Amino acid sequence: MTATSTNEFSALGIEALAGSAPEIRERLKVFDDRQIVAFRLDQGGKNVASAVAEAFRLIAPMIVRKIADRQTATLEKLVDALVPAVPIPEHLLTEARMNAEARKAVLTDGDWLTAASLSKIAGFVGQNASAQPNKWKREGRIFALPHDGADLYPGYALDPEAQYRPVKGLAPVLKLFGDELNYWDVAIWFASVNSFLGGKAPKDLLKTDPERVLAAAEDEMAGVLHG
Repeated sequence: MTATSTNEFSALGIEALAGSAPEIRERLKVFDDRQIVAFRLDQGGKNVASAVAEAFRLIAPMIVRKIADRQTATLEKLVDALVPAVPIPEHLLTEARMNAEARKAVLTDGDWLTAASLSKIAGFVGQNASAQPNKWKREGRIFALPHDGADLYPGYALDPEAQYRPVKGLAPVLKLFGDELNYWDVAIWFASVNSFLGGKAPKDLLKTDPERVLAAAEDEMAGVLHG
């Protein structure tokens, strides 16, 4: 009786053998100094040995690949540990700090309304009442700040004399800003004192002098686009 072998995984060089000790010993003579893994079965006959060999043939490639993956992952961790951390430039930290303070000031200086609150004071009722502010935002008539998972709408952008609809002078400014400024930049601009407006914030003149606010926005964009 000769040792039996299963299909060989040529790519990985894996072959499973099953048989008696003398049979396996004879078969191993052709492998020279290659690595061998052997299992001894104290119970079971030839069929059991063949089944174990087949099972090992199936899982061996996965084990080899897993070992290779772990070696790669370990090497990457070692490289990461040896590479020094890159410090954040001080000017970026300062910029981030100033931006955070500006956002905080925007939220605390002014009335901000959720979609539900805006819909309520604007007189919208019904199941989809809160969808109206979002429709205004899509149409470019108003903007909103994403904050804590909700949109906040600026109270100064609403006209009480028009049943709290968006101030008409806001849309041209938002159109002018386009995608050059994000909504936080827009909110900070409206809340900041502006030399073009004589030291007043654009939000304070939006209802009474929208033309000047638009002119100030044009001046702002001229600086943005030309550096």
